[in-house]
Amino acid sequence: MASIFELALGNDFHRLHPMLQKRFGVDTEAGYACVGRGTFSEVRRGAWWTVPFLQLGAYRNILFPDQGKNIPFTIENYPYIDGFGRPTVTFVRTLELTNSKRRRFDATMVHSKHTGGIVDYLGTHQHLATDLALEVMPDGSLHLQSGAQRFYEGFAAFEFPAVCTGTADLFESFDDARGVFTIQMQVRNPILGFLFGYRGEFTCTYPALQNGGVPEHLKPVRQERRE
Repeated sequence: MASIFELALGNDFHRLHPMLQKRFGVDTEAGYACVGRGTFSEVRRGAWWTVPFLQLGAYRNILFPDQGKNIPFTIENYPYIDGFGRPTVTFVRTLELTNSKRRRFDATMVHSKHTGGIVDYLGTHQHLATDLALEVMPDGSLHLQSGAQRFYEGFAAFEFPAVCTGTADLFESFDDARGVFTIQMQVRNPILGFLFGYRGEFTCTYPALQNGGVPEHLKPVRQERRE
């Protein structure tokens, strides 16, 4: 079976750099995960008025107000089938800050049978969902962009106005000369401007999936059926 990224990209998947094809080829039938370890050369946030927005996001591992340079991190992509039978991949980034402090971005990406694309559930409880637009760049790198954000909790279901959210742009590529993956992300709000971003590089290992597939600490606390 094709990975969720290959399903979403179709023939364009084969235009990715071969190392990105391996990295984003994780799937339960492929039998392996992708674990990256590296350093963010820079993690930064917007002006002081963005801090409350970022602090709110930190409550559910979506965003956070910390910033710094040369921060070690891991990125863990494990494929599994969620409780609703959907092919899913974890996209969990853990940052090792000073004074033994850790911060996490939690996301689970699901292939949607309805749209053929990827739905990205943000945070620990899958309360926020956004459709991802995937684009293979001429140099074989990958650009992922988030769309409108939807909120789901109990009977509540609504789409946030654009002014209340941020659009995330993530770029990943592979540097052949140095043998490393590079990553760059920024989140912008149409009114507040730049909210948060990082850039760095990492190398990957591809552990075989064990019984059960994904480690429990990478799974969301709750799962959301609505896309």
